[in-house]
Formats: sequence, structure tokens, C-alpha cells
Amino acid sequence: MRGSSLLPGLCFLLSLPGAVAQKAKASCPRCPENAFCVNGTYCTCDSGYASGSGQKFFTFPLEICNDINECEPPFSVYCGLNAECQNVEGSFHCHCVSGYSLLSGDTEFKNSNENTCQDTTSSKTPPIKGKKMLQQVVDNFESLVTSKTLWEKGEKREVASATTSILRNVETSALESALKAPDQKVLKAHNSAMAVETQVVTDNCLEERKIISLQAQRNSMDIHCNAVVQGNTQGPSAVAFISYVSLGNIINATFFEEMNESDRVYLNSQVVSAAIGPKRNTSLPKTVTLSFQHTKMKPSGKKAFCVYWKSSQEGGRWSTDGCFLIHVNESHTICNSTHLSSFAVLMAFTSQEEDPVLTVITYVGLGLSLLCLLLAALTFLLCKAIQNMSTSLHLQLSLCLFLAHLLFLVGIDQTKPQVLCAIIAGALHYLYLAAFTWMLLEGLHLFLTARNLTVVNYSSVNKLMRKLMFPVGYGVPAVIVAISAASRPHLYGTPERCWLHLDQGFIWGFLGPVCAIVCVNLVFFILVLWILKRKISSLNSEVSTIQNTKMLTFKATAQLFILGCTWCLGILQVGPAAQFMTYLFTIINSLQGVFVFLVYCLLSQQVWKQYQTWFREIVKSKSEPETYTLSSKFGPDSKPSQVREPVAYSSVSPP
Repeated sequence: MRGSSLLPGLCFLLSLPGAVAQKAKASCPRCPENAFCVNGTYCTCDSGYASGSGQKFFTFPLEICNDINECEPPFSVYCGLNAECQNVEGSFHCHCVSGYSLLSGDTEFKNSNENTCQDTTSSKTPPIKGKKMLQQVVDNFESLVTSKTLWEKGEKREVASATTSILRNVETSALESALKAPDQKVLKAHNSAMAVETQVVTDNCLEERKIISLQAQRNSMDIHCNAVVQGNTQGPSAVAFISYVSLGNIINATFFEEMNESDRVYLNSQVVSAAIGPKRNTSLPKTVTLSFQHTKMKPSGKKAFCVYWKSSQEGGRWSTDGCFLIHVNESHTICNSTHLSSFAVLMAFTSQEEDPVLTVITYVGLGLSLLCLLLAALTFLLCKAIQNMSTSLHLQLSLCLFLAHLLFLVGIDQTKPQVLCAIIAGALHYLYLAAFTWMLLEGLHLFLTARNLTVVNYSSVNKLMRKLMFPVGYGVPAVIVAISAASRPHLYGTPERCWLHLDQGFIWGFLGPVCAIVCVNLVFFILVLWILKRKISSLNSEVSTIQNTKMLTFKATAQLFILGCTWCLGILQVGPAAQFMTYLFTIINSLQGVFVFLVYCLLSQQVWKQYQTWFREIVKSKSEPETYTLSSKFGPDSKPSQVREPVAYSSVSPP
């Protein structure tokens, strides 16, 4: 009886999953053909299909799921050399072209990594075939560019997507044309819309340091042979260089999103593309050099950007990632790039004028600084009352800043010739680094002085500093500049200024040591303040020593913030406060010499006493000639009345 009573309950529990499934199925909307229900609430198309409305999830019962053609833009599946894409309902596959077959014997495959298409015919490709194929590629592209309906009616995203697809297809077709005719190492084709040059490498780059040069419509590219071969590649390799005449009118400067709002950016070159095959690697072991002829000669602006066409979810845009400006003149711009594959470069120039107020502030401030630094250096040399180790350090700092500011005024804008500009940039790099290194030595000397407050004889400190000061003060900056110049000499000097280039993080060859010196000096000053606080109660007999050390600490701290931390204002020149920070940075840094003279000379009582002594000596020296004249006439014991009588007498006496 008990078993029979449990049977209905067991049957009820077993029937629950089916009831829930039927209820979920019943609540699912009616999905169209080639679609399925998701979570019992909405429909989505099967893989390989897309809804007519473009929505991924939908509930409209009359929605239609259409087949996606993966072989056409914006997908354009790449199957590799000697193969083509074939669309099928709900999917696609790749197959070898006529005259080629897979080594495995299969008739189709899914992606280019599975491509093993080999020539099954014994006849060789006629030499003229490669050139004809390349010319056909050029002619087909011309019809796409001249089709106004393709570009004028499309939105910006659609235009970018279509451009990305066309660039990829042209590069692929050009490489295929070159590799199908390896006997013709160089192929050229052109029309009114574009020009292409390809070159095939069959010797696996036996010549070391071999550079391949390609040219199209007065634009050129230099690429290392090893970058084309890409290691131990079986069979020939090829490189293609393509220049488009009017593509820049379609993907113009409006697709460049990295510009400032104040910049007036425009395209000033033809768009070019570069590709290597059969492996379509995007990164290169060595940079490729691209030279562009300006479409607008003698550009009004001085600023240039090297960019490439970067595909994205929005279709594509111009980007500066991996592109570096090397040189620009009135007719050409030279760029370096670390990558290829669907690659294009343009230049965007700005006619942004320099702020005349900043120019005046710079020249006036640096002029005052030069005068004050000269006075400070003379004071440190001639004022014997203050001559010590600290004064020697101040003197070297003043000399370095004086030479740096003088060279900045004279040569910062001397961008031509390029070699001279690079030398000026290297010299400025060295002088400013030397100034900061002497600041570090001052911080070290201050710490050693504070640590040895209880020691009457400071000879050990002075001996150590005398041994370190010149090798460290002038040697360390020389090593840093030598390493920077040896690693990236082309980044010394920019088209606008003779200073370090911002590309590849080269500016950190200056900012890195500066930040390190500022941090180390901050540690030194904190330790000095702690030592003074701890020893002030135990050195009652040495109050003057403590006071002198406090004054030295104050001056060194002021110097740190005036000469060191103010460079941080240059990093803050972004956002809405950029203009204010620019003015503040210019004012403070141009007046560095004035601050040095104020802190170390005008705020020193000993220097003031020496200035008063010099002033009295000057006044006394001016009055000495008059006194000497009177004494020579009258003598030390003569009286005016006694002298006048003989003179008067002699004047009337006969000869």
C-alpha cells in the first residue's frame, strides 16, 4: 500500500522537466527560418546569417535572416595565395584557383593557414603574365575610386570600412601578381588613379644589409631585405609599394582623431600602402623608411604627423602609433614605421602661429637670467668671504645654466642644417643634465655637512666632494648623452626646435635623470631636516653652525623647487589649463638665473658686506686721482697761502 501511494508522486516529479520545457517552448516567440530562440524570450539568427534589420536579437515574427557573404566587404576573407573565397548558404570555404590543388587532396579549406595550393601544370608562367595581372589590378581599382555612388552616399563609417577592404584587396592582388611571375623580379604598373611597384626576392637575402628601394609617383620606400623574407621562408617572397593619387580626397584629415582642436590639419601627401608576402606579417624586425612628396609645396605650417590607416570597429582611422617623423622640408617628408600590412601614411601640417607674448617672455626672462648668472658667477669667484665647497658647487651650476640659456637663445630655432640642429640639441641635453647633476651634488654635500655637525674638522667631507664633483658633475651627463646619441641619433632635433624628439619615448633620456635627481634630493633634504631637529638641542655651543646649515638647507630647497620641480609644469600642459600652465612654465623657467642670484647672493649677508666693501673701494678709487693731484702741487706740509705768494711773485719777476 505504501509503495502504491508513492507511485503517483514519483510520476509527478518525473513529469516536471517536460512540463517546464513545454512551457518555455510555448513562451518562445515564433522565430523565422535560419534563426533560433534564446532564453525563451527572443530570437537570433544562426551563424552565417544576419537579420534584415541589423539587430542581433529580435522578437518581430516577420524578421528575415539573410545569408552573410563572407567573401565580400566588409569581411573579405583572405584565403592566401593561389586561392579564392567561395560563399555558401550560411557559411563559406576556400578553394584553390584553376591550375592549383591542395597537397592533401582536399578540395576546400577554411583559412589561409590551411592553404597548401600547388601548381599542377608543368608549363611555366609566361613572363608577360605577371605584368598583365598587375595592370589589371590597377585598372580595377581605378573603377572603384571613380565610382561616385560608392563614396558620396555612404556614411563616414561605411567609407572607412570600404577603404580598409579595398586597401587589403589591392595589396593582396599586387603580391599575388608578383609571386606568380618570380622570374620578373621587378614589376610596375600605373594609371591615372594609382601606381604600383613590386619586387621579388628569390635568393633568401644572401647579401647582408641589403636594402630594397621601391618608388611610385615620386613617393619611395626603403625596406630591409630580411624584413621581406621573414626568416626561412620556402619559395620566393615579395614586397609591394602602392601610391594612390586621389584616395586622400576620400579618407582625408577628418579621419585623423588625434589632432588638437586648435590645429588646422590637412592632408599634404598621397596615400601609400606597403605589404610583404606570402606571410602578411604586420610587425617588422627593422623599421621601414617612407619618403613622401608634398602635394602642397612650401607648406605654411611647420608641424607634421606621420600616420597610418588603422582598421577598427568603426571601419578605420588615421593613427600615429608606430610612425615617427624623421625629417621634413619644403617638398618632402621622411617617416619611419615599425609595421606594414594595409598601411598608409599621410602628413598633417598646422599653420598654428606661435604666441608672441610667450616669445617676448622667453627672451626677456632669459636675458635677465643670463645677466644674473654672470653676476652670480663673478660673485662666487671674487668674494673670498664666502668661498668654500658650497660656493664651488654654486659656481659650476651657474656656469652650466649660463651656457645652456645662452645656447637656447642663440640656437634653439636653428633647424637647418639638420646636423647642426642635432648638435645643438645634444649640447642642450648635456648642459641641462649637467646643471641638474650639480644640483644633486649640492644635495649630497648638504647631507654630508649636516651629518658631520658634531665634527669640527670637515676636511673629510671636503676631500670626498673634491674627488667626486668634477667626474660626477660633468662625466655622468656625458655618459647619458653618449648612450642616447648612440642608440637614436636621428631623434636629436625636431622640425620645429633643436631639442629632443618626443617619439619612442626619447624625451625620457632627459626627463628620467631629472626626475631621479629631484627625488634623491628630496630624500636628502628630508634627512637633513631630521638631523637638524635631532641635534639642535645637543649643539648649544654650535648655534652658528646650525644656523648656517639651516640657511644652506633653505637655499638648496628653494633651488630644488625653482630649478627642478618647475620642469613638471611642462608635463601639465594639457587640458583646459594648458595655456595657463604654458605661461607659468615659461615665466618660471626663463627666470631661473634671477632666482639663483636672488637666493645665493642677494639673500646672503656676507655677500652684501662684500658688495658694500667693493662699492666703497670703487668710490674711493674715483676720489683718489683728485687727492693725488692736490698733494703733488702743494706737498703734504704746504699751506694754500704760502704757495700762492711764490706763484704770484714768479709771475711778475723778470726772467
